[in-house]
Amino acid sequence: MKSLWLATAPPVPADPFAPGASYDTVVVGAGLTGLTTALLLARRGQKVAVLEARRAGAVTTGNTTAKVSLLQGLQLSSISSHQGADGVRGYVEANRAGRDWLLEFCREHGVDHDLRTAYTYANSDKGRQSLEKELSAATGAGLPVRMTRETELPFEVSGALELPGQAQIHPLQALAALAAEFRAGGGTLVQGVRVTGAGTAAGERIRVITSSGSVSAQHLVLATGIPILDRGGYFARLLPLRSYAAAHPVQGEVPQGMYLSVDAPSRSLRTARVDGTDYLISGGNGHAVGRHPHPQALVDDLADWTVRHFPVSAPAYAWSAQDYEPAAGLPYVGKVPFGNGSILAATGFNKWGMTNAAAAALGMSDAITPAAVEHPARNWYQPKLSSRDVLSAVRDNAEVGLAMLAGWASSMAGTDESAPPEGQGKVVRRNLKPVGICTVDGDVSRVSAVCPHLGGVLGWNDAEASWDCPLHGSRFAADGTLLEGPAVRGLDRA
Repeated sequence: MKSLWLATAPPVPADPFAPGASYDTVVVGAGLTGLTTALLLARRGQKVAVLEARRAGAVTTGNTTAKVSLLQGLQLSSISSHQGADGVRGYVEANRAGRDWLLEFCREHGVDHDLRTAYTYANSDKGRQSLEKELSAATGAGLPVRMTRETELPFEVSGALELPGQAQIHPLQALAALAAEFRAGGGTLVQGVRVTGAGTAAGERIRVITSSGSVSAQHLVLATGIPILDRGGYFARLLPLRSYAAAHPVQGEVPQGMYLSVDAPSRSLRTARVDGTDYLISGGNGHAVGRHPHPQALVDDLADWTVRHFPVSAPAYAWSAQDYEPAAGLPYVGKVPFGNGSILAATGFNKWGMTNAAAAALGMSDAITPAAVEHPARNWYQPKLSSRDVLSAVRDNAEVGLAMLAGWASSMAGTDESAPPEGQGKVVRRNLKPVGICTVDGDVSRVSAVCPHLGGVLGWNDAEASWDCPLHGSRFAADGTLLEGPAVRGLDRA
């Protein structure tokens, strides 16, 4: 699976890695959060290096639907239930600043972007009631959202929220422009080098350990989707979610607004024009990572729904993305516990990374090098821990525990190590240890089926030919190569 964005991405040149080098700040991860943070710090005169394990935009930024919107499904009413009206206002303020910064950057650098009206719609009476709660939260935070039943959709809706003046972009065009300005200003962008650890001591610089040696910095920013290194225990406060998308070449008139449903199964729509071809991008069918037996069925269901309702052809591109839902409703942005105040992280954007990434970058850059004029960015994300949040975390971690037990129990059931059919994988028992066996492009791989993060038994993802961990979302290629997640190394060969 490969996204439209990754397939049409402008090249992003890399700089050589210099073991032993010293920087003001090292940023881990060359997605939208990482490169925006790095650019903002470089503009303020800092010596900054970005270290990316794969290539720029390879994970979340390259697999998003790339809606730059303040109308975000039921996000605001969810935040209200956790953090109250003040939390909603702070979140909207942050996202507005992030949206405005990103779109201004796109205008200044000639990055294509389209202004669109955003819609959140419902098909059921229950969904309509959810829209009314979201409308109350949105208008209470100052957003000019209105309720309507008039949409461009080819089916009846029970209601829809409408917010004009939002946008959609090609995220990797924006990323390439960020990288170009960052490098032109003296920044170092290293690709293909994975950060595996960091050491700190009071009053001392941070030693950043990588697969190719170590460097040092005064500050370290973890912009890796879910923070690596496990400091702060974010993996226990986030629910990793996988969702799917497809780009269908357009054959007739399709909706031009950006749409998102509130009823299950979720449905997302937006258009894109890339290299002279018009696409309708549909998304949805999300689930917890590693906890669905046949993800390919979800990919097929989404494509069938899109072709059935709109004048489009079969998908030219299909892909999936990984997002993290925070237990406290708000993203976690700022200094990491037990990091001596020198390590910062941003996570828990809950599928709204375009605006939150830019907002988090503004906040973290201000925390590292305060702006000349006092700015509220450092105080945008201040989640309060409530009993509801504790219960959410307890629920999610109970599900993690059940997934752990179920995975180990099922792995003990089979011992047949014969190669599975093409595109399939299975977990079997060998000497009381789970082994993953799969066949991809005719090659049979045998790897340890135990996640090196915290020991979860992996499941086979038949849509992406990957091994996925149902505990905290680490993912590995068929041959065991690490793809993403809190793990910092790949799987052992069996």
